[in-house]
Amino acid sequence: MGISNPHLNRRDALRRLAAGAVGAAAAPLWVQSLAALARERAYVQAITSSASAPGWTPKVLTPDQNEAVIALTETIIPETDTPGAKAAKVNQFVDWVLSEAPAADREKFTSGLAWIDARSRSRFGKPFAAMTAEQQTALLTPLAEAESGGSGGAAPDDAAGAAFFQAIKSLTINGYYSTEIGLRQELGDDGQMFVPVFKGCDHPEHQ
Repeated sequence: MGISNPHLNRRDALRRLAAGAVGAAAAPLWVQSLAALARERAYVQAITSSASAPGWTPKVLTPDQNEAVIALTETIIPETDTPGAKAAKVNQFVDWVLSEAPAADREKFTSGLAWIDARSRSRFGKPFAAMTAEQQTALLTPLAEAESGGSGGAAPDDAAGAAFFQAIKSLTINGYYSTEIGLRQELGDDGQMFVPVFKGCDHPEHQ
């Protein structure tokens, strides 16, 4: 994950993704549901023919929400010696997954975006997308540590943000590695890296 380590080990991230390890069992149901949907949609790679089309506009996200998603995904997978999430247009994948998700899951995600911006304004006096990279990292690091089980988990006031971070991280990794940049430029994929079938969410209410 790119918050605690600015040079994300992306190959390891993909291996964890393929093994189904992104989205721990302790994640809230809505996070598991979005992660499962993202894995399925990444395999289909519908972003190639839909979200990347010229003149693309979000179906779900408002312009401000879209800018926040761009900034968040780029913080998770930043540009290094290869392009990051922004260049791969991961925000478009996120919007596409949200457009296919249950309404309750979309509401949880957009509420998480609102939580991030509220915390950003409280700490730094500006929305997340307007902060410096250092400020963005400072704000997300406690959420990343809580999401990975560090420091005893999330503080009560951070629980909503930590859950949202689980969701945005899963969407980011799935989206990035479904693109030409992620698969071929970053990983040198020959078309064999994705597993044949991704198991979706098995909760009856999300079937």
